[in-house]
Amino acid sequence: MNLALSDEQEFLREAATGALARVKTVEAAREALEDPSKLPDLWTLVKDAGWNGLLIDEDHGGAGLGAFDAMLVLEECGKVLAPTPLLGLLPATAILNAAGDESLAAVASGELRPAYVPARPSSDSHAEWTVDPVGGFARGAAPVIAADGSVTGTVAWVPDAPGADLLVVVGVDESGAPAATVVEASAASVEAVTRFDATRSLGHVTLDGSAGRRLDVGEGDLTAAWYLAHALIASESLGTVQTTLTMSVEYAKERFTFGRAIGSYQSVKHELTEVLRQMENARSLQFYAGWAGADKPEEFALAASAFRNAAGHALDFATRSNINVHGGIGATWEHDAPLYFRRAQLSRRLLGGTHDAADRVASELLLAAAAA
Repeated sequence: MNLALSDEQEFLREAATGALARVKTVEAAREALEDPSKLPDLWTLVKDAGWNGLLIDEDHGGAGLGAFDAMLVLEECGKVLAPTPLLGLLPATAILNAAGDESLAAVASGELRPAYVPARPSSDSHAEWTVDPVGGFARGAAPVIAADGSVTGTVAWVPDAPGADLLVVVGVDESGAPAATVVEASAASVEAVTRFDATRSLGHVTLDGSAGRRLDVGEGDLTAAWYLAHALIASESLGTVQTTLTMSVEYAKERFTFGRAIGSYQSVKHELTEVLRQMENARSLQFYAGWAGADKPEEFALAASAFRNAAGHALDFATRSNINVHGGIGATWEHDAPLYFRRAQLSRRLLGGTHDAADRVASELLLAAAAA
């Protein structure tokens, strides 16, 4: 495993940093708390950067890159709380690309924006494919997809569903086998919802016999899309951890009390060292997930789940520590620290949540031990 980025990957990351620097995303996140309509539409930025075609083959007009490359872009987005629609977009394009769908050229050009309507693959704890519920821990039944591609069901908390042109819906057919279909967004009911992180576009998607185009895609590709989404949100979380750690360290150097910088106190040192430890642990799992996605797909579920779990916990701890280090000012809405905390508390609950990722890691390890 190569633990160094290639020249192309370094360029991709630097280009993402430069593109995002042109938008005042953190300031927009603050304004969106009062009025979500003030959140900037970054779809034009995404198209100009070519991120909509990252995972689409070159034959269809895309860049033909892999999961790890997409993860690097999401990490940069997470550093600045950028409200890009990539969490919903990229898994959708991965499914469309695997199916060789007719919409690929339009998606790669930015003419159409798809969104992934996710379903969690079956496991030893859930024998069926399931979806996130509106509330509670009991998971809902996945949408049912008919032979003609029409689909019926409800999926809550779908990232980037509002504003999408196409919905790539994962569900089950009449026999209970996993399937996928493409639905025009106008044929579905998408209720936009905003929770305590105003930078995250979410929607409750209701499908009532909505006409669709059945995709010729296998269970393995649909499973991989779920774990790709986990790896992407984990990478976004990792970027946010890095930003909050930088904020904390800089403040610990410049804030003096009793004649000493607060960073010289042992309690502050230990807390920030723990943030660093958790961040580096998550980063190592990011490389593992990227490697598995490209070279060992049978381990991708384990790698992506471990990464999601580690990054989610690191983000929660880092954003809390950021508030702690800043003291009284860090707990007020006048400071940016609560914006990152809001992102942490919502991110760790989406797409099954970090608890679901931890369950998957335990399941994968126990199955491997039983087979040994």
